[in-house]
Amino acid sequence: MTSPHPESVQFEAATLRVTLRNHFAHAYDSAIAAARTCYASRIIDPEEITEKQRLQIGAATFYSGHHTVFQHAHFEFGLENVSRQFVWSFLHAHPFYNSEQQSQRYVRMNRALAYVPPERPGFGAAERAIYEQAVARAWDYYRELGVALEGDAREILSDIWHVGSMSHPKRTEKVERQAGKRAIEVARYVLPVAAATTMVHTISGIVLHRLWRMAAVSDTPAEARAVIGEMVARVREVDPQFFDRFENVSMERDEMPEWRNFAAAAAATDVADRAALAEAPGDVFAREFDARLGGRVSLLTDFSPNAPRVTTEAYRAVLGIPESQCSDAEALDRLLNPARNPYRLETLNVGVHAPIMRALQHANFTFAKKISHTADSQDQRHRMVPGSRPLLNLTDTREPDYLTPMLIAANPQAREVYERAMADAWSAKNELLDRGVPREIALYLLPNAKAIRLVESGSLLHLIHKWTMRTCFNAQEEIYQASMEEVDQVRAALPALGRYLGPPCYLRAGIASPICTEGSHFCGVKVWQEFPNIERRI
Repeated sequence: MTSPHPESVQFEAATLRVTLRNHFAHAYDSAIAAARTCYASRIIDPEEITEKQRLQIGAATFYSGHHTVFQHAHFEFGLENVSRQFVWSFLHAHPFYNSEQQSQRYVRMNRALAYVPPERPGFGAAERAIYEQAVARAWDYYRELGVALEGDAREILSDIWHVGSMSHPKRTEKVERQAGKRAIEVARYVLPVAAATTMVHTISGIVLHRLWRMAAVSDTPAEARAVIGEMVARVREVDPQFFDRFENVSMERDEMPEWRNFAAAAAATDVADRAALAEAPGDVFAREFDARLGGRVSLLTDFSPNAPRVTTEAYRAVLGIPESQCSDAEALDRLLNPARNPYRLETLNVGVHAPIMRALQHANFTFAKKISHTADSQDQRHRMVPGSRPLLNLTDTREPDYLTPMLIAANPQAREVYERAMADAWSAKNELLDRGVPREIALYLLPNAKAIRLVESGSLLHLIHKWTMRTCFNAQEEIYQASMEEVDQVRAALPALGRYLGPPCYLRAGIASPICTEGSHFCGVKVWQEFPNIERRI
């Protein structure tokens, strides 16, 4: 396989580094002291805990499932050179964490730095060479696309910002900077999910116990065991009791129903279908799911049909108002109209703390959606709108299966490069599979563009926050498109609710100043004047 460039980017194997940046001084004893405080007339200090209490109360709370005492202690880690596949499949696949992660959208990835699985049966030196060549080749495509797309981005942004020969140099410079960022934001779609990333990651003690127990459940079991093992080791260095007091071992893969059920389904399939399933387990599922979407990015599949009524009844219950004094229409307007409810204008997202806003928890919506791996990596950060995301080991496709950003779709030269990058990525992945490489290793070569099909649900309270943030033009392109489709469908199904949905500028126009909350990152388009009938060009 040849590189599209005479001077190919050189591959670099990422070296994992886990540091404990901050931690509780007495994590284990603090947990036992918290447990004792439940049954004491005063607050118990960690310094008061005895060895007998460590033994008896620790075991009684941990093994009986009373785990809140182990949730007080938090650990702030620095995670360097973990793969984006690991982060998406495991580290961010639950809601109980906080991360600040290096951005691929606005940070240029100049180095072909990626995770390399350790050699094992089926993945030797020859297979590793194929793996590394595929990663380096993806970076070549990234560099080529970045150059090809910058001119288009500059042209669109110049038009939006009305840049001409007489424009102030600062405005011209801003457009130049933004054009470069927009180009790499789109070019990143060709980078492999093996690409290394770095982050600050904070979790509670009980979550760390759970991650260690469940390390094998993701698409990246070997990497998960290595990373979580290092995190556990760092905690043991400062407070060995927090782990050594309990027999918490990682579950084996064959114990987990996700993998057992798939094996059982394959065994029950006839011989011809079984061969196809083993070769590309996700092909049939992908066709069925896409047919269900009918060309949409996100499809409303279920919702609370009585959402307005349920919500208004909850609102009246909070305030003790009879219906005769506050009709459903009046209650909805008090709740959702930003001119009457200042909570809607808060950027601090205080909804769960505001008694009347909690009435929105009772209306729920479910969507089937299809977005890229890189877009879903951002989408899953909306942790209060959880999704059932696929195990790629079980839904892999033999043929290229990806999303194409609109900047690439509109540029024939860039599209040709992009399609070649997609074909090469799947070819390398399939070559590894054909050589007997475990699927979990081969899938690291999939590009960020890989299509992810999921089902996502949320209450109106948390979806309103998400839709407010993600119908802004600064939102990632695919998440913006999905959010716009979701708002459109809610508007059609429940117009009494839907008319209050939109981006911050739409909510604030004529009510609060500034209209746009993005400051110097204002998109340059007066979205509020035409929303939702507005065209996004970049």
